[in-house]
Amino acid sequence: MTRPARIFTLAATYISTIAAANWAVATYGAIPIGLGLLAPAGVLFAGLAFTLRDLLHEAAGWAWTVAAIFAGTALSVAIAGPGLALAAGAAFLVSELADLAVYTPLRRRRWLLAVAASNAVGLVVDSALFLWLAFGSLAFLPGQIVGKTYMTVAAVIVLATIRARRRTVVA
Repeated sequence: MTRPARIFTLAATYISTIAAANWAVATYGAIPIGLGLLAPAGVLFAGLAFTLRDLLHEAAGWAWTVAAIFAGTALSVAIAGPGLALAAGAAFLVSELADLAVYTPLRRRRWLLAVAASNAVGLVVDSALFLWLAFGSLAFLPGQIVGKTYMTVAAVIVLATIRARRRTVVA
């Protein structure tokens, strides 16, 4: 895949994931996440979005990532309404800054560690801010953290597998 095609694909997927997270919350409300916890239904899409954000940042840079957050927020307004969309957009934007603070210094040395660590920080910041802005409560915070952690672990496993296979093919 060419670099422009990869950037476009990552940006479109990231934007779609943001919109899907907001659609799921507006459509399904809270869902069981395991361990007796509930979380807004968009938690799994949002958890995936953190890894997509790192991949887009790696491929195209910070400006593309911020532009995608704004595009995902705009699409979400049409899909889920302004209340959820603006809360999610603000949370994604602030968590992107936290993500950058962790991801950027680690990415050259240990890329998978950078993805995992930045996702861990980003998901806590995003969860707390989103819940507070959207619902005025942190009642779902444990479920948000667990649900997004599920997705981070799954994404890191998939990325590690892809990287290992690429090394095997090259070697």
